[in-house]
Amino acid sequence: PALFQMSGGQPQMGRGVPCLRCRGLCTGFEPHSWRKICKSCKCSQEEHSLSSELEDDRKIGRLLSDSKYSTLTARLKGGDGVRIYKRNRMIVTNPNISGKDPTFDTITYEWAPPGLAQKLAMQYMELMPKELQPVAGTDGAFHRRRRLTRQLPLYDQDPAQCRGLAEGEQKLMEEFVKKYKAEALGVGEVALPGQGGGGKEEEKAQDKSVEPGRAPESPNGALESAPAAGHYRCETCKQPVPGDCPVVYADRAGYSRQWHPACFVCCRCAEPLVDLIYFWKSGAAWCGRHYCESLRPRCAGCDEIIFSEDYQQVEGLAWHKKHFACLECETLLTGKPFALANASLLCTTCSQSR
Repeated sequence: PALFQMSGGQPQMGRGVPCLRCRGLCTGFEPHSWRKICKSCKCSQEEHSLSSELEDDRKIGRLLSDSKYSTLTARLKGGDGVRIYKRNRMIVTNPNISGKDPTFDTITYEWAPPGLAQKLAMQYMELMPKELQPVAGTDGAFHRRRRLTRQLPLYDQDPAQCRGLAEGEQKLMEEFVKKYKAEALGVGEVALPGQGGGGKEEEKAQDKSVEPGRAPESPNGALESAPAAGHYRCETCKQPVPGDCPVVYADRAGYSRQWHPACFVCCRCAEPLVDLIYFWKSGAAWCGRHYCESLRPRCAGCDEIIFSEDYQQVEGLAWHKKHFACLECETLLTGKPFALANASLLCTTCSQSR
């Protein structure tokens, strides 16, 4: 379908890419100076074109570098020390014996849990809804990349991508990112029930204080007793977990907790956590977007996190003061009458002409 003509290769910028949502009414992406939308149709850039796979891998590489998950990244040759995500792809070849001569069907998964035997990785995939399986060229692959854009915006981790930072706020953002990498960022691990965290030398080295055979410690320091075999339950749906089916572990939650693959979702938006990347807070897993928003307000104008203490608030939404402006004519609306429609501000003139 036409939907997938943009899902691979380098993104086309400028006027060349029509908007998927506008069905041809918008002839191409025309970037706004500070909003993350098209000036022409007001849709987001992702409605016109997804970033390239290489850009996605660079973004996740940047996120995971300088964290305890940096082993999932590799240094890019000639990249000035830049680290790139070692995304685990999986290619499955099945014999097709329906014809006279046997042929082979090859299926490529654009992402699969790393460090697993193919049989267990396939079991994991089969436990995900069909529409979420990231098979190349399908809805599942497309939606995985949409979730990457939505859950892990580059401007939530890289101050250079932000237009809303005032002088002196770059340092605040750098400290914010450093803190969440150290205290909250995690990558889920897939294993059979009772086998999470097994055989990882670096984790054993970090946790020398725990005697062999003792339960792992939770982040708050309390010892967690692992459930007896056959009594594992999913943290989200509370249903039993079969002993022969893979589950997801989050090391920041402690290894006494596990999730069905389809149940490892953000506690705020209930979206599956893309590539098992989560942020742990208040006893729950969050996607990157909603974790950041739980700590600081997000500007409804530019979609960036607000680091100033002086910002505009209306009906539970927040704006940088310089972004509290009409969506259509860009008039600043501080102290002026306005209308609020679908989280967008309109001056009275533009509101009446709609």
